[in-house]
Amino acid sequence: MDTLIALLIIGWTTLLVVLMGIGGFFMFRKFLKKMPKADGKSIIDWEEYYIDESLHMWDDDAKNLLNELVEPVPQLFRDVAKQKIAAKIAELALKRRKEKITLDVMIEGYIKATPKRDHKFLVKTLKEKNIDFNRYEHLIEI
Repeated sequence: MDTLIALLIIGWTTLLVVLMGIGGFFMFRKFLKKMPKADGKSIIDWEEYYIDESLHMWDDDAKNLLNELVEPVPQLFRDVAKQKIAAKIAELALKRRKEKITLDVMIEGYIKATPKRDHKFLVKTLKEKNIDFNRYEHLIEI
């Protein structure tokens, strides 16, 4: 009986340490993204800036496509992924002085904002929607 209690305590302690370590890792990553860079703004500050500056450029089609593209991301992380992708799309649109968010800017921004493993989903989604993505093949890494 004493060994069972000791094993439960050891197991519970191990579980808590592992869960706190995982939580700490994600908190530390968020902390690093909030740290100001040489220009005085953090990564998150720039993301918020680009999104705020481009709000008038997003039409319903662009918003719907963005929501569809972030669907495979787990619900817990979807808002963070959506902000990162939308910020990259907005940055490209603003730097190119676009009047609105176009499909070309959306595809390129998504490719540049996401890791390689997400490019397969983009290609699949574009094929389903019959959207030609040949001019972006040099950016896509499958």
